[in-house]
Amino acid sequence: MARQLELVLDCADPDRLAAFWSAALGYERFGAAENYRSIVDPDGVSPKLILQGVHEPKTVKNRLHLDIQIDDIEAEAARLVELGATRLAAEPFVEHGTSWIVMADPEGNEFCVCEC
Repeated sequence: MARQLELVLDCADPDRLAAFWSAALGYERFGAAENYRSIVDPDGVSPKLILQGVHEPKTVKNRLHLDIQIDDIEAEAARLVELGATRLAAEPFVEHGTSWIVMADPEGNEFCVCEC
C-alpha cells in the first residue's frame, strides 16, 4: 500500500495563508472545501499542505514546523519578509555545521530557512 504525506496547518485565514505558502514554496493552489485550502508542489515531490481554518487563536510555539532548505538563506529570508513573513532573530543560528533563520508566517506560525 503506497503512503503519501500531507501536512495540515491550523490557521485563522486559510485563503491568506494559502497565498503566502504558495508563493513561499512555489506551490500551486489545488482545491478548497469549506474551511480548507490545499496547495501542492507542481512537481508532485513534496507533501501537500492543507490550510485548515479554525476559530482558536495560536497561543504557543508550534510542535511541528516547516524547514525551507536553500543555498542563500539571507536572500530567501528577505524574499519571505516581502511576502509577509517576520524574521524572529536578527542573526542566523549556527549548529552542527549548518545555519538557519527562524521566521514566522503572517499568522505567527514558526518556520526556518535552512542552508542546504
